[in-house]
Amino acid sequence: MLKRFLLVLASASLLLINGVHAKDSPDTDLVLLTENFPPYNMAKNGKNFAQDENINGIAVDIVREMFKRADITYSLTLRFPWERVYKLALENPGYGAFVMARLPDRERLFKWVGPIGPDDWIMLAKADSKITLGTLDDARKYKIGAYKGDAIATTLAKQGLNPVVVLRDQDNAKKLVSGQIDLWATGDPAGRYLARQEGVSGLKTVLRFNSAELYLALNKEVSDEVVAKLQAALDQLRKEGVVDDIMARYL
Repeated sequence: MLKRFLLVLASASLLLINGVHAKDSPDTDLVLLTENFPPYNMAKNGKNFAQDENINGIAVDIVREMFKRADITYSLTLRFPWERVYKLALENPGYGAFVMARLPDRERLFKWVGPIGPDDWIMLAKADSKITLGTLDDARKYKIGAYKGDAIATTLAKQGLNPVVVLRDQDNAKKLVSGQIDLWATGDPAGRYLARQEGVSGLKTVLRFNSAELYLALNKEVSDEVVAKLQAALDQLRKEGVVDDIMARYL
């Protein structure tokens, strides 16, 4: 009887210890998620799932250096689609997603580290297109392609432009040259990089309608101390020119 009691007591103690570690882990072992968004984040094998060292890109290299400087451990997974990545980071303590545009309606949903890099929003057209745009409102009469779940697509939809969305932004490059869409709403430099990967070149920018910055978005349960350490590490990397060096390797 005594032996059984001691066994139960030991098991309870072990559960208590594990519970303490589980509580502390979000602050010291972050789960980072990203997507295929060249040249910022890319699976080395080109597929829609990869982990840790099988992922590269501008943002990936910056984030790795940032976490190394801050001495914070993490895991990194690239998955699909972006909507799933966003939802996991939003709902799970200890999670984060990058790169994410820091928009007013997202501001209070996450804690932010950045900026990691720029993401201007542009409208691309075929090289021989006669389309000219002075404002975003001028694009209403055209069929616009965008990336499902992306901030650009969401913004256009809210303004009533009703973009035709796809699950992979690079698919819009071929849809544009084949005439399935008139304009491609995408990021710069991401759009041009994706087009080149699809063998499409010579696209022209007919409108630059927003300038955004891309960030690491962390779940709100991540401690302010961790966020501050990461931000300080990134600021130091930028001051030393490391961020510029990383960007130069890809662009």
